[in-house]
Amino acid sequence: MAFSKNSFGVFVLQIMVLALLSLHAEGQGLKVGFYEKSCPQAEKIVSTVMSDVMAVAPSLSGPLLRMHFHDCFIRGCDGSVLLDFPTRQSEKFSPPNLSLRGFNIIDKVKLALEKACPGVVSCADIVALVARDVTVATKGPYWEVETGRRDGKVSLFADPINRVTGLPPPFANITLLKQSFAMRGLNTKDLVVLSGGHTIGMSHCSSFENRLYNFTGKGDTDPSMDQNYIARLKLKCKPRDQTTLAELDPGSFLTFDDSYFRLVTKRRGLLESDAALLNDPETRAYLIQSISHGSTFFKDFGVSMVKMGRIGVLTGSQGEVRKVCTKTN
Repeated sequence: MAFSKNSFGVFVLQIMVLALLSLHAEGQGLKVGFYEKSCPQAEKIVSTVMSDVMAVAPSLSGPLLRMHFHDCFIRGCDGSVLLDFPTRQSEKFSPPNLSLRGFNIIDKVKLALEKACPGVVSCADIVALVARDVTVATKGPYWEVETGRRDGKVSLFADPINRVTGLPPPFANITLLKQSFAMRGLNTKDLVVLSGGHTIGMSHCSSFENRLYNFTGKGDTDPSMDQNYIARLKLKCKPRDQTTLAELDPGSFLTFDDSYFRLVTKRRGLLESDAALLNDPETRAYLIQSISHGSTFFKDFGVSMVKMGRIGVLTGSQGEVRKVCTKTN
């Protein structure tokens, strides 16, 4: 059987996709109310802790929502992003995860749950429940979270930065984004809907600095970005700035709404991966629909979050339920 170079590359990618998706039956063993008998107050305990946290630290909403995404996209939703290793060779210390915040909040929730129901609720489920609760706390949609995930025992520094199977980088184009999501059983609609999570949260200037100062290596700006927006961002982000944060959705970054989509359609998406949503007919059509009166974004977001929450889960006797989220039992 003869392959051209391109068709062989596609064939290899398809094999990798099948291998990834066959790791675990997607979502099998999960259900709404998994802890109904073993820890009936579990979800109430999580929401009580998160209400207290959001009252004093609302800016953690974006990072805690993103934590679920970063967890699920690497090894499935198994809490592997939470693990600390003395060698610093776990996912948590990999470059794409260095900007995550709120690990101490997950520990705080776990402590409350261990007090009520020792050894019952997994850290992977806590991450999923917290993602829903911070969305609700920022005036976003509520959805029923399926639970029953078990915690993984493996966490590798190299996984998030793998060029094929790692986390999609902030400079990803639409082709790479669609491949990354498809590899995990998520479609193009899921891609644009979940990107809407950027309505809350912030990004480091270093994630989009090239769009402001050196887009093609000639000291130029990104022509696909609104020039007035570039001028405003340059006031905040200077070259080689590694510490300053910029709002992904200026003006309402603490409110879960559809204004992120409005910004993207005006060529004011902060990251290249945001702007990329204009470069595909399906994602572009959703952007336009989402800012109309017939928007289904809130409902769609809950549906896509449930789908994402099923990626590569460990259930039944697989994995473990950690006593402490940062280390295996």
